[in-house]
Amino acid sequence: MPAETAHSVRLGVNVDHVATVRNARGGKHPDPVRAAKAAIAAGADGITAHLREDRRHITDDDIRRIHAEVAAPLNFEMAATEEMVKIALAVRPHAACLVPEKRSERTTEGGLDAAGSREALAPAVARLADAGIRVSLFVEPEARQIEAAAKLRAPVVELHTGAWCDALSRGDAGAAEAGLAKLRAAATAAAKLGIEVHAGHGLDFTTAEAIAALPEIRELNIGHFLVGEALFSGFDAAIRTMRAAIARGRANAKVRAA
Repeated sequence: MPAETAHSVRLGVNVDHVATVRNARGGKHPDPVRAAKAAIAAGADGITAHLREDRRHITDDDIRRIHAEVAAPLNFEMAATEEMVKIALAVRPHAACLVPEKRSERTTEGGLDAAGSREALAPAVARLADAGIRVSLFVEPEARQIEAAAKLRAPVVELHTGAWCDALSRGDAGAAEAGLAKLRAAATAAAKLGIEVHAGHGLDFTTAEAIAALPEIRELNIGHFLVGEALFSGFDAAIRTMRAAIARGRANAKVRAA
């Protein structure tokens, strides 16, 4: 992993929807592993991939190949099921991000209810941690979820930014302001508990710049938007533009803190 400064924000690129395009027709093209390598070459710090129960995009072979062929950390998104825990223990990715999953959803809808499912999640968190896999919980920016993550001894939370991004997209200034305030409060609360703070879902150049300005944020995981932008500008250019947006956000955080 690249060297960090006290003010750096890592970029994890999610390649799920490269696999979505491939699977729409079948065959091997476009290859999400090739996309992962291109992302790292363009300046990404790591790769995120979600192996869903129904294998709608990323496959088991994709996970194995990304881990074996890409010289960067793999953040393995997974439901906290016995099947997925066994796969994670076999692959041994750098990190495992536990997310909610429903077959009927188009994409992940909301954060994991760590507070309401703490007893059910505890065995999976412990087994992954015992194997040296860094566990992250994808949660809503709520105090009760942050507290539950601390009780589960998860070293990382990834804050769900989807509601905030949706409010901005709708032009609902009040909801967007409230959403950002919730994200700011959750990031502060997590950092005070010694939990590393990541964020993701629905981020684009503008929202990534804004969220990177929160001083507690250490990593952003972005996929769908970058894959869409790559259709127009190319994958390399999209990732470099995202890196620049994140850098501007972090620079703004440093100016406000000075």
